[in-house]
Order: sequence, then structure tokens, then C-alpha cells
Amino acid sequence: MDPDFLSYLIDRYGPALTLYARQWCNAADDVVQESFMKLVRQNPLPTQPIPWLYRVVRNASISQHRAEKRRQNHETKAAQRAGAWFLPADDPAGLDAVRATQSLGELPIEQREIIVAHLWGGLTFEQISDVVGGSAATVWRRYSAGLQQLRHILQVSQED
Repeated sequence: MDPDFLSYLIDRYGPALTLYARQWCNAADDVVQESFMKLVRQNPLPTQPIPWLYRVVRNASISQHRAEKRRQNHETKAAQRAGAWFLPADDPAGLDAVRATQSLGELPIEQREIIVAHLWGGLTFEQISDVVGGSAATVWRRYSAGLQQLRHILQVSQED
């Protein structure tokens, strides 16, 4: 693989892929790095490397999420046997980046991953349909429904 092309892919799509991976797992940077390593090892290279990267990141993130969930279940059981060390403080903040991220997290994964891939990843609905499966029209409907639901969630949270 041409190093300049790899550098371009990392610079252009690395942050968006990281955001995309964060929908499923906390180790998004590691997942994205491993995905780029897999791309370099591909022979021949995929004809469309960007959707290929999104699919690899998606699959690895889901696997990572499953591993995190198993670990978290184990830690939760261990924590239940011990008392709380501290109590969380009240959050007086209104709408901020944290709330927006939480609101995005309230969407079904089918809508959330499409919104992130389109808005931050710059993928077309056709490319997203290759990543998640289904038609571009179905992807667009999920995108539209997700934005509408996100607006509703954010509006309700501001009224509280």
C-alpha cells in the first residue's frame, strides 16, 4: 500500500472511524488502529477501502463491546460485594457536549451508526448501506427518523 494513500486515509477518516467505533466500545482508538493495520495487510487491497474500513471497524467494535460487557459484568458482581467509595455530584449543566452525546446514545444503534457515519464520517447513504446491509433508501429513512428522534430528545431535555 502506498504510504501517502495510507496517511491520507488515516488523516481524513481516522477521527470519523473513531467516533463510529465509540458507539459500541470504549477502546475505539485501538479498534481503528487495528483496522488500518488489517487494511495494510490486505492483498489485494479492497476496491473500496473506505466502506471496507467502516465494516471492519464495525465488526471489531461489536466484538470489543462484547468483551467489555463480559468484563463489566464481572466487575459489577465484584463491586456488589463491596460498598460505594464515593457518591457522584449533581450535574447542574444544561445542554452540552456530554448531553448531546448522551442523547445520541439514546437512539437505537441502527439510527445512531448511520447518523455518525453520514455526518462525521462523510459516507454517502449508498456507502453506509454497504457497511450495514440493506438499501440506500432504508439507510436514508433510518437517518431521517434518527434525526427527528434526536431533535425530540434534545427538545424535551431543554424543557426540563
